[in-house]
Amino acid sequence: MCARRFLMVIFVLILLAVAAAFAIFQFGDRVLIKSAIPRGHFEAAAAGGGPDYAKAESWIARPGTANDPSRWLPDGMGQDRTGDAAIFYIHPTTYLDRDRWNAPVDAGRDTGFRTNLFVQSQGSAFNAAGEVWAPRYRQAAFGAFLLDSADAKKALDLAYSDVSAAFDQFVKEAGDRPIILAGHSQGALHLERLLKDKIAGKPIASRIVAAYVIGWPVSTTADAPALGLPPCRTDLQTGCILSWLSFADPANPELVLNSYEKSSGFSGAERRRQDLLCVNPISGSRNGTATPDLNPGTLVPSGNLMSASLLPGAVGAHCDKGLLLLDGKIPALGRYVLPGNNYHVYDYALFWGAIRRDAERRLAVWHQ
Repeated sequence: MCARRFLMVIFVLILLAVAAAFAIFQFGDRVLIKSAIPRGHFEAAAAGGGPDYAKAESWIARPGTANDPSRWLPDGMGQDRTGDAAIFYIHPTTYLDRDRWNAPVDAGRDTGFRTNLFVQSQGSAFNAAGEVWAPRYRQAAFGAFLLDSADAKKALDLAYSDVSAAFDQFVKEAGDRPIILAGHSQGALHLERLLKDKIAGKPIASRIVAAYVIGWPVSTTADAPALGLPPCRTDLQTGCILSWLSFADPANPELVLNSYEKSSGFSGAERRRQDLLCVNPISGSRNGTATPDLNPGTLVPSGNLMSASLLPGAVGAHCDKGLLLLDGKIPALGRYVLPGNNYHVYDYALFWGAIRRDAERRLAVWHQ
C-alpha cells in the first residue's frame, strides 16, 4: 500500500470518528449536530437510481473483480484462502456530506476512496474463508442518524432497500455454498434488518455460518429473537450472531447507552442495557475473556505509514456489562478514540486476526 493511500486511511479515521460520534450514538454539541443534518427534506431522486446488482459495476468486491479491495492482506501475509464460503459484507458510513439524505452510488472520488478502504481493511478479514461480495449502495448520510424524523427513516429505508436487493443477487450468485454475513456501523444496522427479513424462519438460515453484526448494539431480548439466529455462546457454534462494542478502561458508555435504551428492538420490546450482546472476538464466546497473548493480530500502520501489519499478542479483551473492554497494551492505531474511551472506529482493526481465525473455525465446524 503506498504512502498516500495509507495516509488517507488515517484521514478517513478522523472523518469517521466524527461521523460515529455524532451520527451513530447521538451525542455532541447541538450546534455541530445541526450543522451535520442534511439540508432540506428527503427526496429519493436526489440519490439517483438504484444499482443493478446483476452488473459488476454495482459491486465494490465480487468474484472476478479486478483490483478487488477485499483481497488485500497485511504485510508478510500470503493468500491462504482455504474456505468455500460466500461472504456478504456491508460497509459503514463513508458519505460525510450534507447536501442530500442519501449518497448516490457514484458519490464521487472521495466517498468511493473511503468506501474501498473500508472494504479493504474490514472485508479482507474474511477472505481466507471464501469469496467476498460487497455491494455499493445508496447509504444514508451520517446526518440521517441524528434525528428521529420521517426524513431520517426514509433515508435509512432507501439505503436498506439497496442492501436487500444486493443480497437477493448475492444469493443467486453464491449457489449452495455456506454463507458468512458481516457489517460494521451503518452496515451492521442494515445487516440486522436483513437477518429479520431474509433469514429468520427461511430455509437459507441453515446455510449461515455466522453473522458479524459489529459496532452496532444488539439486544439479546429485544432484537435477537426476531433475527432468526441466536447469539454465539461458544467458538464452535454456527448459525449464530457475534456483536461487540469496543471500549478501553475507564469506559464511559453513557452517551451510547442512554440513546440505546430509548429505542425499541426488532421484536418491538424495549431495549435495556443489561441485555446488550457481547461476544468476545478472541475467544469466540459470549461474555468471554481472553488475554492478549491469545489475540493473533491487531491491524496497525507501520511507523512510516507505508504499510499495515499484524501485531500479535498485544490486545486482550473481556466482556463486562455488555461492553467489550480492552486489556493489554493497545498499539498506536491513531488518535481518533471517541469520547468515553470508545474504540468504535477500531472494532475490526483491534481483532483483525481473531476475526479471520473465527470465520475459518466456524466454517470448518459448519462443514462437519
